[in-house]
Amino acid sequence: MECWESAYIAGIIDGEGSISLTRMHEGEHRRPCISIASTDLELLEYIQALTGGKINNKKNYRPEKHKNSYTLNIKKKESVLFLLKNIKPYLRVNKKRNRCQWIIENYEKVTPRNGKYNSQSLEQKLAFEEAFFLI
Repeated sequence: MECWESAYIAGIIDGEGSISLTRMHEGEHRRPCISIASTDLELLEYIQALTGGKINNKKNYRPEKHKNSYTLNIKKKESVLFLLKNIKPYLRVNKKRNRCQWIIENYEKVTPRNGKYNSQSLEQKLAFEEAFFLI
């Protein structure tokens, strides 16, 4: 990814995106996720080509008044971490920049590769999640 593409995507995320932790399945620990909502499908397809992820249609309850809307969700760990590392220098919204930094610095430290937690590592993981949502 070129520097200008990273800066462009950071601007889109600052304006229309979110950096969060989400669960894929009930009972699972949270993992990083980047979401971008837009009525411009072409924009989301361009970002998807650079970052991966999946585009979903949002239900339009009033098509006579509202444009169709879409959401790009990037949930694959490698894709999210790669993107966060690339956009970090360009994020301007404090909350998003701080969340980005928190994930980059701490997520892999509290997430075992095999997904198995002992009592100490589980405590660290839950503390990581709690601190994230305080940002």
